[in-house]
Amino acid sequence: MLTSEVLRLAQPRWRAFAPGLIFGVLSAAAAVALLATSAWLITRAADEPPILFLSAAIVGVRAAALGRASFRYLERLQSHDAAFRGLADLRVSIYERLIPLAPDGLRGTRRGDLLARLVGDVDELQNLPLRVVQPLATSLIVAVAAVVGVSILLPAAGLALAVTLALAFALGTLVNARLAGRAERDLSPVRADFADGTLDVVSNLDVLVAFGAVDARLDHLRDTESRLTRAALGTASGTGAVAGVVSLLAGAATFCGLLFGVPALGVVTGVAGSAGAAAVAAAAGAGTFGAVFAGGAIDGPVLAMLALVPIAVFEVFGMVPLAVGAWRQVRVSAERVAQAVPTVVPPEIPADVPVQDLRVGAIASAIELRGLSARWPEARGDAFGGVSLSIRPGDRVLVTGPSGAGKTTLAHALVRFLDYGGEYTIGGVEARALPAEEVRRTVGLCEQQPYLFDANLRQNLLFARESATDHDLLNVLERVGLRDWALERGGLSAHVGERGALVSGGQAQRIALARALLAGFPVVIFDEPTANVDPDQADLLLADLLAVAGPRRSVVLISHADVPQALVTQTLRLA
Repeated sequence: MLTSEVLRLAQPRWRAFAPGLIFGVLSAAAAVALLATSAWLITRAADEPPILFLSAAIVGVRAAALGRASFRYLERLQSHDAAFRGLADLRVSIYERLIPLAPDGLRGTRRGDLLARLVGDVDELQNLPLRVVQPLATSLIVAVAAVVGVSILLPAAGLALAVTLALAFALGTLVNARLAGRAERDLSPVRADFADGTLDVVSNLDVLVAFGAVDARLDHLRDTESRLTRAALGTASGTGAVAGVVSLLAGAATFCGLLFGVPALGVVTGVAGSAGAAAVAAAAGAGTFGAVFAGGAIDGPVLAMLALVPIAVFEVFGMVPLAVGAWRQVRVSAERVAQAVPTVVPPEIPADVPVQDLRVGAIASAIELRGLSARWPEARGDAFGGVSLSIRPGDRVLVTGPSGAGKTTLAHALVRFLDYGGEYTIGGVEARALPAEEVRRTVGLCEQQPYLFDANLRQNLLFARESATDHDLLNVLERVGLRDWALERGGLSAHVGERGALVSGGQAQRIALARALLAGFPVVIFDEPTANVDPDQADLLLADLLAVAGPRRSVVLISHADVPQALVTQTLRLA
């Protein structure tokens, strides 16, 4: 997946994004208009004119105050709604690309890092519309409008405002890049390292305690936390420095407004009866500048506007240098999200096949293997090769061999997690000609460590068949010998713990079998079902699993341990 594609998906469509942008521009414009109108009103009211001359300004101040708050609320509502909807589309798009690769195409990805990419980094992408695109567009529109407006009142002041805004952008961006550029680029990767290290410690705490390695892992986690703190402080220092630069130049813009405005005021008031104003101009030492730059006659209220409008403009424009810094963080997160989805699918992963009218569930479940071979992604050679086997309905096939002989690889090839060489037919149809989902409607896999969600027993069974009722679930639990156990624990509402921490290995295998029965797989593969079961209970569990599977369902049993020959109909040994 390309970074540009991630950024395109993160930016909401124009139809959804435009309302928030429009409301943002109106809110910022109302903020500038509020200060400008207030400055004019207060200064003009000092002359004590008839109230009629102030009515329009009074209404303007009220309208700008209400508009600023109202438009700000609408902007937040619309822009965040568009951004969050965009994130939902982005997440769906990422998962659609990951599903064909899972699980074997993602074996080299760390769990914690992948979690950080799909949660933290994707969440960071909401800042593309909220902290990059919208602030830049809003600030640019309002700044241009303010410069034009001030230039109409006094061209020299408008030029000064434009120059100080340009300096604020250049200096603010430079200072932020020097102080926080590296920290902003490092923040997401370091945050991912911290999340991965935390997950590793929490998930493997029992093993770490058993081998006395907890302190070493915690020390490593503290070092990562220190790097994360330094990155966060670096980002904050850049933000603070930008705020200082913008405030300094906002003051400079106000000073320039007075510098050019006071002499212009002196041109108008430097007549009889205005000696005080002329004295102000002389005291400012700006008579020469006034003679050169004064582009027109202004009065006291306009001078107040020239002095205060830059403050409001810089309040809006201060987001621009920060938007550049936010862009660096967004781009790093986009690159990390793009790297989570390989651009090139490994050749060992089955290619997508268009859905056809042919349904595997309607095909006879007989399986034929002829010269079958398979390998893991990035492996140097085949895990196994030349496997030939016939599996008929009701067969019990034992696949055995030493560790590393390719038993699990064979199971993953049969369910099309991995591509294969040779021939593999289901009911006479080549498996490559069928979508992987269709193959998995016939061939189901119960892994060595079945994954149990941190939810209740009901939810752990329902995803195998969503339409199942509680009566159906209790019946299937009775078939696998867990009904009484479940009722003792509170029924279907009993929790199984994170990754099945509250159930034993044998119970986890029986729950996996219950899922297979609910899904109705004609062929079920058990990968080392007794690996986590006491030896004296292993044979009993195998006998129960095979008996519950029924006489018409085929079972492929993968085991490196001895299995009573009475339980199987044929044996395949991988060397």
